[in-house]
Amino acid sequence: MPATKTLPLVKNPDRLESLLKEIPQTPGVYLMKDESDRLLYIGKSKKLRSRVRSYFRESNNHSHRIALMVQQVADIELIITDTEAEALALEANLIKQHQPYFNVLLKDDKKYPYLCISWSEDYPRIFITRKRRKTKAKDRYYGPYTDSGLLRQTLHLVKQIFPLRQRPKPLFKDRPCLNYDIGRCPGVCQGLISPEDYRKKVQQVATIFQGRTGELIDILTAQMAKEAEALDFEKAAIIRDQIAGLKSLHAAQKVSLPDDRVSRDSIALAANDRTACVQLFQIRAGQLVGRLGFVAEIPTLEAEKVTATKEELGAILQRVLEEHYQTVDAVEIPSEIMVQYELPEAEILADWLRERKGKKVEIIAPKKQQKAQLIEMVEKNADSELARLQRMSDRNYRSMEDLAELLDLPELPRRIEGYDISHIQGSDAVASRVVFIDGLPAKQHYRHYKIKNPEVTAGHSDDFASMAEIMKRRFRNYENSTDKPDLVMLDGGKGQLSAGVAVLAEMNLLEEVKIVSLAKQREEIFLPGESLPVASDREQPGVQLLRRLRDEAHRFAVSFHRDKRSQRMKRSRLDEIPGLGFERQKQLLAYFHSVDYIRMATPEQLAEVPGIGPRLAKEVYNYFHPSLSGN
Repeated sequence: MPATKTLPLVKNPDRLESLLKEIPQTPGVYLMKDESDRLLYIGKSKKLRSRVRSYFRESNNHSHRIALMVQQVADIELIITDTEAEALALEANLIKQHQPYFNVLLKDDKKYPYLCISWSEDYPRIFITRKRRKTKAKDRYYGPYTDSGLLRQTLHLVKQIFPLRQRPKPLFKDRPCLNYDIGRCPGVCQGLISPEDYRKKVQQVATIFQGRTGELIDILTAQMAKEAEALDFEKAAIIRDQIAGLKSLHAAQKVSLPDDRVSRDSIALAANDRTACVQLFQIRAGQLVGRLGFVAEIPTLEAEKVTATKEELGAILQRVLEEHYQTVDAVEIPSEIMVQYELPEAEILADWLRERKGKKVEIIAPKKQQKAQLIEMVEKNADSELARLQRMSDRNYRSMEDLAELLDLPELPRRIEGYDISHIQGSDAVASRVVFIDGLPAKQHYRHYKIKNPEVTAGHSDDFASMAEIMKRRFRNYENSTDKPDLVMLDGGKGQLSAGVAVLAEMNLLEEVKIVSLAKQREEIFLPGESLPVASDREQPGVQLLRRLRDEAHRFAVSFHRDKRSQRMKRSRLDEIPGLGFERQKQLLAYFHSVDYIRMATPEQLAEVPGIGPRLAKEVYNYFHPSLSGN
């Protein structure tokens, strides 16, 4: 018999009350789990019983995120600690290890880029990304940076100062590219530098993004003197140029403070009733070396309150700092942290940071003179970012409001799904689903589909049948779905809409799922059962929102189609080689990266590929060199 799942605690009040009574009023960490024993949330408190009980009080105005979590909690585990600082340290370690979904206070705003160093690779890459990937624990992320242009400029200068790996994959199989010849790369692709020596160079670069440029300059100065004493003037000159480049890197960004030898972080926020925009300025040796930005959710305010209190805003700053310093190396923790509001547990945070750094860390809320002026400058930047987000939010709200009126929807379409089909005369047919939530792309909900209809083949396309297939696959488990759309938009005209409507009618979902189509040529919107398009202006806000959704669905479908077609074309020539099945084709392509490199390889090189023995290697070689094999 299948195991009986434990009901969520909110549906079992007797068990909830019994569990709460057993929780001690001591410092510690609590781990909340769902009915499948999956970790939902990890938290800490100096009074465990009070904190855990607060989640289940009806009077508490939780944020949407926490309210959703509470509905799923089926069990709570406890770890008792001696002090609050121990609880904070343990919480940080457990979150880093398990990464529970509901522990993310900071929203992933794709506007902010990160810099990544891929320490998981033998020869680490340094690149800019807008998404923190948690699959490789060794990789290190810096940011998020609010000025993407300055970040790109800094990385460009760094790659001019230090010879670094320039490409994710080698350009040539048996020789380095031009970057090696001009001194931009140490020949990583051909192993002309050992992984150990290369990682030392990358570690030097990491100190720049840790705000420790001064330390790096001191190290390089000592190395330059050593090389000069050894009469190796060529190496000394290279180091001299690196030092000059580093000094010019941040020369223009000077912050005037009484003691420019102290490393400082200065944090402030600006908030409305829903969102807090947080800015964190990193100041090292009197220079502004990093300007990081975060977006945090404001807990739901009580009915009589218009704005959050200073205590509530201080709690947000505390949580942002805790999450931020969990992700940085100990050497990046500054000696002084200046905050806009008093933190509710400043001493606990300071003790935890001191243990990590090995030195005292002071947290202060400056009230006067230059330090207070710096906080004011950070707050102005936060105000500016909040205003930008508000403008964007207002625009999206007007668009949803206009669309609801245009389509006579009962509520604002907060979640809209867009679908598109892509193929070339039926070959490599695919579909896409993109999702907009509150008018913005929610890429975590995007999906690709491969069309499985056997009648859709090269030379025979059927967009209507393909759309019907995707609608069936999307809505077959609709009743159990937690992500139900307020509106579905199909890219196409009345034909695509009829196909989608027929599927929904067959599933008895036509009353629940609102569906429309958007034709490309005249940007006309069609509704089920209507022969004429909706009367609309293509430039009105609601139509523009549908157009943005349609264009994104088209882009997403076309990119997947191109990838699929490219993979097929890669393998088309390899399919003709006797004895070379699909798995061995994958191994060859993974090893050589392209069919051209496979063609240039010798039988001995081909035989080095796992799963390719001497006999099959000879078959592959003879296929590409028939004149040499006598065929």
